[in-house]
Amino acid sequence: MSHQLFAKKLFPKLESGKPTFFFLIDNLRYDQWRIINTILTNYYRLDDEDSYYSILPTATQYARNAIFSGLMPLEMEKRYPSLWQNDEDEGGKNLHEEDFIDDQIKRILRKNCKFSYHKILTLDQGRDISENLSNLMSNDLNVLVYNFVDMLSHARTDMAMIRELANDEAAYRSLTLSWFEHSPLLETLKRLSQKNVRVVISTDHGTIKVKHASKVIGDRNTNTNLRYKQGKNLNFIAKDVFHIKNPHEAKLPKLHVSSSFIFAKEDTYFVYPNNYNQFVNYYNETFQHGGISLEEVIIPFITYSTK
Repeated sequence: MSHQLFAKKLFPKLESGKPTFFFLIDNLRYDQWRIINTILTNYYRLDDEDSYYSILPTATQYARNAIFSGLMPLEMEKRYPSLWQNDEDEGGKNLHEEDFIDDQIKRILRKNCKFSYHKILTLDQGRDISENLSNLMSNDLNVLVYNFVDMLSHARTDMAMIRELANDEAAYRSLTLSWFEHSPLLETLKRLSQKNVRVVISTDHGTIKVKHASKVIGDRNTNTNLRYKQGKNLNFIAKDVFHIKNPHEAKLPKLHVSSSFIFAKEDTYFVYPNNYNQFVNYYNETFQHGGISLEEVIIPFITYSTK
């Protein structure tokens, strides 16, 4: 499972004296990794190609927090009551990743590990990291989160131009490759290839192009994600969903006595009956995540060493 990646794959290697750089590229599908790997193998030796399954929901606030904490969402809610944010809570849902990493390292290794955490949201932040790698070389572990691919996915929903550039999976991969070839991330990886480091590339979840709308009804507190819904007294088309009646059985928080989760299967997405046609026209054939499909749940976990 993805929430055990750190402990299983990274921790045993942190005592080797060689810095590990863990790049989590948000929303990176397995096929997208295969495309950027054609460039990376010019600079690195591919040591280990592995894959895992994301937790459900395949949404950033659940899947990425689970990776960095090494815990399932229900366990996080219990262990970090002041840090964990449920769907109905106000504010950002991924604001405490560094705290989760720190706690997991101490909990699993039971010793100090010098690490850094950086979230790269802008071009300038990416350039700053690339130009200041020497400051990170004394750390056992450096965690770098890149949100560009996730932003690309959402931009495709919102911008007609991006829809035209990424109108199918092949074009989506091509656009990802074009970004990577000209990104500060590749520049960072090129510079690291000249040093004695270990590089790990992974993600928190993938994404799928949705094509079939499925009507769902919930109360006003039901979350807005198109691929999963959490709420009270949900009304849905049973054949389109995987229904978890008791969230605790899936190690998910239960906000109310009658709360349950539904996850869209394959290329389905949820639409409310109100303004049905308007939402279908807007979201049909966009890339979404949160539900159950191979594209969303298969997570690449790749280890490289310098040549």
